[in-house]
Amino acid sequence: MKTICLYFEIHQIIHLKRYRFFDIGTDHYYYDDYENERSISDIAERSYMPALNTLEQMIKDNDKYFKVAFSLSGTGIEQLEMHAPQVLEKLQQLNETGCVEFLAEPYSHGLSSLANADSFARDMKKQVQKIKEYFGQEPKVARNSSLIYSDDIGAQIAALGFKGMLTEGAKHVLGWKSPHYVYHCNQAPNLKLLLRDVELSDDISLRFNNPEWEGYPLFADNYIDRIARLPEEEQIINIFMELSALGIAQPLSSNILDFIKALPVCAKQKGITFSTPTEICMKMKSMAQLDVPDTLSWVDEERDVSCWLGNAMQREAFQKLYSVADRLLIADDPRIMQDWDYLQASNNFRFMTTKPSNVGLDRGIYSGPFDAFTNYMNILGDFINRVNALYPMEIENEELNSLLTTIRNQGDEIVMKDKEIDRLKAKLEKLEAKAAKEAKPKAAPKKAAPKKKDTTAAE
Repeated sequence: MKTICLYFEIHQIIHLKRYRFFDIGTDHYYYDDYENERSISDIAERSYMPALNTLEQMIKDNDKYFKVAFSLSGTGIEQLEMHAPQVLEKLQQLNETGCVEFLAEPYSHGLSSLANADSFARDMKKQVQKIKEYFGQEPKVARNSSLIYSDDIGAQIAALGFKGMLTEGAKHVLGWKSPHYVYHCNQAPNLKLLLRDVELSDDISLRFNNPEWEGYPLFADNYIDRIARLPEEEQIINIFMELSALGIAQPLSSNILDFIKALPVCAKQKGITFSTPTEICMKMKSMAQLDVPDTLSWVDEERDVSCWLGNAMQREAFQKLYSVADRLLIADDPRIMQDWDYLQASNNFRFMTTKPSNVGLDRGIYSGPFDAFTNYMNILGDFINRVNALYPMEIENEELNSLLTTIRNQGDEIVMKDKEIDRLKAKLEKLEAKAAKEAKPKAAPKKAAPKKKDTTAAE
């Protein structure tokens, strides 16, 4: 039986302000608060709230037959907390239906997986904790920023305890294979991989409202018919996109929400179900390993990381940013760590791209890639000065490594102690229950009723 895995990403760009060379050392606040509030309020009104209300109604109308998955970046959650808390409240209501799964992704929506394994691990763990706080779910399936994946990244994700990971069903990786199966990481066979169906996903997120597209107009029954006609053995259809596709990339006037709302109705008629990523990973066996020696993503025609690291400016900014990554593993300054999260966000590097793209790129305040690079490097110069003031370069690598080893050991020790505490708590609860049972007064035995005298003989 075919099943659709529908997944949406929620991430919000943190807009940097115009920051000049002469601001270095005097101004440690890097953000355009007005633009951040304006942009997220706009996207919440035009996309997030209408889309989430529709998805909630779909769950109710289809008696929980419809299921959906989300991932949120930590930086995106912070922006929603400040400027659009109604979005988080709606997500919590969706969570209460039992038909929604929340995945883990890097807190910063950054590129740490390409630079520093320890930073990447901390980024993922931080977001897992955030999801647990908001939704009470501990994510079992992960996704990297923009579905970035390679064999090495898969191994890192598996080492963090995840059971599955989402990535792109890129043609140059799959070759003749189909994205409609479960695969596994070649370095960690226990990590299952769900591959995005590029065509079916982009038909909704990129082409739906394009009258010049040969598939226009797209109707839900025709869309589901295409899925139903796939070979019988191809059972997993992964449709992944940003939530902002519903309302921003494809405006509400295009009737995109009516299309989405009709999908479960049409799917049910064809015997097609909906599943969450964890359900698929738990129920379905892997068909084969996926070999991805070179990094892929869901961005641009090349499906690689060249939109972030394709030119010398981007690589210089990237290397300079992560040159202080190890020092920040011992940092405990909240302001420094928040700036670290925001400066890691991948869009900072995307603004510096010199590549042509089929998808429009709004550079915001920047006139071009060099302008974006200059502004970012000015901010980065101030940030690194602040890091070095707290954790000077005079700290030798050997001493730094020793500190990091101590931190890791302490973390492992805390985990062990937490497990021991949980075990002792469970044992104590059992002993208290047993003691309470034994202390409960026993009911007094009932007195035997007095025997009735036999008066027959006397009579």
